[in-house]
Amino acid sequence: MIVVTGATGNTGRPLTRALAAAGQQVTAVSRHAAPVPAGVRHLVADLAEPTTLAPALEGAKALFLLLSGDLHAAGATPADLIAQASAAGVARIVLLSTQGVATRPFGRTRIAMRALEDELKASGLEWAVLRPGGFASNALWWAESIRTNRTVAAPFGDVGVPVVDPVDIAEVAAACLLEDRHTGSVYTLTGPRVITPREQADALSAALDTPVRFQELTRQEARNAMARTMPAELADDTLDILGAPSPDEVRVSPDVQRVLGRPPHSFADWAARNTAAFR
Repeated sequence: MIVVTGATGNTGRPLTRALAAAGQQVTAVSRHAAPVPAGVRHLVADLAEPTTLAPALEGAKALFLLLSGDLHAAGATPADLIAQASAAGVARIVLLSTQGVATRPFGRTRIAMRALEDELKASGLEWAVLRPGGFASNALWWAESIRTNRTVAAPFGDVGVPVVDPVDIAEVAAACLLEDRHTGSVYTLTGPRVITPREQADALSAALDTPVRFQELTRQEARNAMARTMPAELADDTLDILGAPSPDEVRVSPDVQRVLGRPPHSFADWAARNTAAFR
């Protein structure tokens, strides 16, 4: 049995579907009750409180660990999740980390994630680490403004990074959970090319078959909006990358192709699958 945390999110949802379609027994874990594919068990747990994960780990052989905000919760001890999984008999953990662990290693959030990576590597378990760059699904931040006035409002309109489709992350994660050849691997996951926010607006316009206007925000305007839904430090980190990506952050990684045997999906592919969110 395989446990998927964050199972109702942009990455966890397609991962759960992929594992179920492969005939695996899957336990989907999320903070709140939510629909899951037929045959998948769903449990509610809060990873900021590791003991709540215990029922999900009973009989599990592998764990997909996605922490997001749980890594930053007050008093959070995410390393306890690894120890708990090991004690429960889990043999393999695939950790969703971030490219920033390598490209910008000194921020508080990335120091915490690097420490978790190191804890996993020293655990004696089979492991793989996934380090995605920017997510194509971050465009969902624009869903309301596109629905209401056909506008994408973003900073740094002509500065791009190779955003990755969460479906690609999910399929790589599934391969790492199911195939021994990925044990001990660290994969950097990107899309197939650099794409700017202005170009993303154009791709959404094409997918929706309607004009979408691009509105450039100042950094401060963007920070104010982002700080409503994430810690201010994380907003600053994100804006640092979006405004001045390093050479490594604009480099297209070969790892999706290497693992899946196909090129990564483009932002246009992601947009075409997700038009309902913007209508």
